[in-house]
Amino acid sequence: MKLNALNKMTENYGSTEQMPVLFLGHGNPMNAIEENEFTHGWADAGKSITRPNAIVCISAHWETAGTYVTAMDKPQTIHDFGGFPQQLFDVEYPAPGDVQLAKETKEGITQTPVGFNYDWGLDHGCWVVVSRMYPQADIPVIQLSLDYRKPAQWHFELAKELAFLRKKGVLIIGSGNMVHNLGMLNWKDDKPFDWALEANDTMKKLISKQDYTSLEKYDSLGRAVQLAVPTPEHYLPLLYTLGLKSEDENVSFFNDKTVMGSISMTSLRLG
Repeated sequence: MKLNALNKMTENYGSTEQMPVLFLGHGNPMNAIEENEFTHGWADAGKSITRPNAIVCISAHWETAGTYVTAMDKPQTIHDFGGFPQQLFDVEYPAPGDVQLAKETKEGITQTPVGFNYDWGLDHGCWVVVSRMYPQADIPVIQLSLDYRKPAQWHFELAKELAFLRKKGVLIIGSGNMVHNLGMLNWKDDKPFDWALEANDTMKKLISKQDYTSLEKYDSLGRAVQLAVPTPEHYLPLLYTLGLKSEDENVSFFNDKTVMGSISMTSLRLG
């Protein structure tokens, strides 16, 4: 990365111990206002991590032609869903943005041009989980978009360029779902489909073996994974998390449960 970007980041935050990285299965937006095992898992994750200086979130719900980073002082809370109770639409998560962090993130990425975005804010893939980890909304949050034109390997390689942020007290969160097939939801009894359990287990085993090449080629992993990942946007944040893994870091799973038949809430922590 450019030396001036590193110097600026050091001035702002100083050098710290390397922060963990999270992938969070975010699931239903109602998790913002309900109390359940998943929201408790996110809260526990927040309590177990040194308080971050800032957060960079890669959410399944911000896809763009190109790569962008939010660069406003006060990002809006985006209610990018429908059909839910008014109580959920009333939720605001007024975390500040961090324009300087946006600039340093842009400068640190050399793989592709990064543009500034001034009107997106925080979508529900971001604020639903972050609000349960840090409910006081007093930690700056920015988002990095997903370029929907690029293949999985490209995203995995881009993630590596964010590694410098970990040494500066920045918590990087990928937010999506390892298994996410809305077209096959089980509305009757919430029982997971066999293929969903198989896909989730396959991915966990590959993660544990650090077989990232196979995970990049997820569409070649068989019928179960193809059903689990009918479109890539909820899967790609997982690759951002894995791309940030140091060689000797441990991986731990939590919230490891599949709901509504075809949504895996499985989350993981690196470091």
